[in-house]
Amino acid sequence: MDAFFVSVEELYDPSLKGKPVVVGGKAHERGVVSAASYAARRFGVHSAMPLRTAAQLCPHAIFIDGHRDRYELHSKQVKAVIESFTPKFEMASIDEGYLDMTGTERLHGPPLAAAHKLHEAIKNQTQLNNSIGASTARLVSKVASDQAKPNGVLWIPPGAEAAFLAPLDIRKIPGVGKVAEKNLQDLGIYKVGDLARLDDRILFERFGKLGLALAGKAKGFDAGSWFEKDLSNNAEDPKSISHEFTFDKDTADQATLESTLAHMSEKVGRRLRDHSLHARTVQIKYRYSDFSTFTRAHSLDHATQLDTEIYQTARQLFLRHWQPGRPIRLLGVHTAGFEDSEGQLDLIDGERNEKLKKVFGAADILRDKFGESTLNLAGSLKGRFRERVHDGITKKSGQS
Repeated sequence: MDAFFVSVEELYDPSLKGKPVVVGGKAHERGVVSAASYAARRFGVHSAMPLRTAAQLCPHAIFIDGHRDRYELHSKQVKAVIESFTPKFEMASIDEGYLDMTGTERLHGPPLAAAHKLHEAIKNQTQLNNSIGASTARLVSKVASDQAKPNGVLWIPPGAEAAFLAPLDIRKIPGVGKVAEKNLQDLGIYKVGDLARLDDRILFERFGKLGLALAGKAKGFDAGSWFEKDLSNNAEDPKSISHEFTFDKDTADQATLESTLAHMSEKVGRRLRDHSLHARTVQIKYRYSDFSTFTRAHSLDHATQLDTEIYQTARQLFLRHWQPGRPIRLLGVHTAGFEDSEGQLDLIDGERNEKLKKVFGAADILRDKFGESTLNLAGSLKGRFRERVHDGITKKSGQS
């Protein structure tokens, strides 16, 4: 999807179209850019950049808060369009998906025609722009979709994958970050073609298995970590579900800190229920004013998806390890160790948990209809904050 968060915001406020827009918070706040319009990107603004830096680069940009519920709603609409084209697909993130169109030629036509058909269907049914790359490999298709932006379609015919990649900067290869780029440049590798010409043994000696994966990617193959796996038909569950919050001003107020933990626990519990998952491990993350960061975890005797249990565990962990009076810059609640059910509980706990599940389930329905702030834990009211849309679900590892 093209500048997905910004594009969704434009649906709700058409006056934003064509203007430099930054999603993620106010210009003076801490935190980072979640998304930037193409007009803002021309000034060097990009996602994950501090909001204050973005404001310096583009002081006339419009800074707006994110709305995760909107993005999830429109992501589901995009997913519904994809499902009408092929049963074999995987949403890699809220705004990116991979489709295997093998065997659909009689229905949708050859690759380029099918890509245009999908492109138009998404636009017509969601009113959102998207860019599509088509090829024999997911990695090449991902790079091609990047090159097709904004709002384009690019097909790389079979056999042309390496030639397409060769003139591109090495950073265009998924998985090559700043460190890897520097190490490759030390070997005289600046373009993907330079990498493809290098002997695989040299790459293996220098980078180990990562080097072999890079060699395969440079030649246009699905190589390395996630790209080597088959599409999961969206059967893969999140590896973890978490929420973090950076305070606009560091605080040592215990009531505020506990209330913020409660509100984050609500967010995490909601997402666990959305995915029909129960977490056995609860972890907190806290960062002091000097940026020293700590994590502490606890494994429960049963898995849970209840806000109250997540909060109680997170609160106990925090109070046990926090140095009272020392200001906190960031707090986070993280869950992992997922199971499909909570396991066997005794009669009393089982009845209590069933009642709480019904309560939180009803609350989720009301939040869907009237907004996330409709119902909250009493202890979270003081700590309510505007949700940072870049925090939340970790779906897979090994992806750029």
